[in-house]
Amino acid sequence: MYAIVEIAGQQFRVEKDKKMFVHRLETAEGESVEFEKVLLVDNEGDIKIGTPVVEGAKVTAKVLDHLKGEKVIVFKKKRRKGYKKKNGHRQYLTQIQIEEIIG
Repeated sequence: MYAIVEIAGQQFRVEKDKKMFVHRLETAEGESVEFEKVLLVDNEGDIKIGTPVVEGAKVTAKVLDHLKGEKVIVFKKKRRKGYKKKNGHRQYLTQIQIEEIIG
């Protein structure tokens, strides 16, 4: 059984007991969070597609950790002008584990 869920503005394919990284959530570590924007649910071949969301479907997850992602280097350069700009960015992430899919 799997579902497609919108979490923090992005769509993810989730399955029970799957761990994943999403954009930072405001929920504290160790607490459960419910996602009700379920776009699709597949239960062993029985597919329910939402318009835009599946009615009565929700996904429950547990927040495991808050962390920062790997550093991404942003480098800009204009040739023959002497312009160079180097910048770095680390995205704030939350690790969650899917506990239950209802739908």
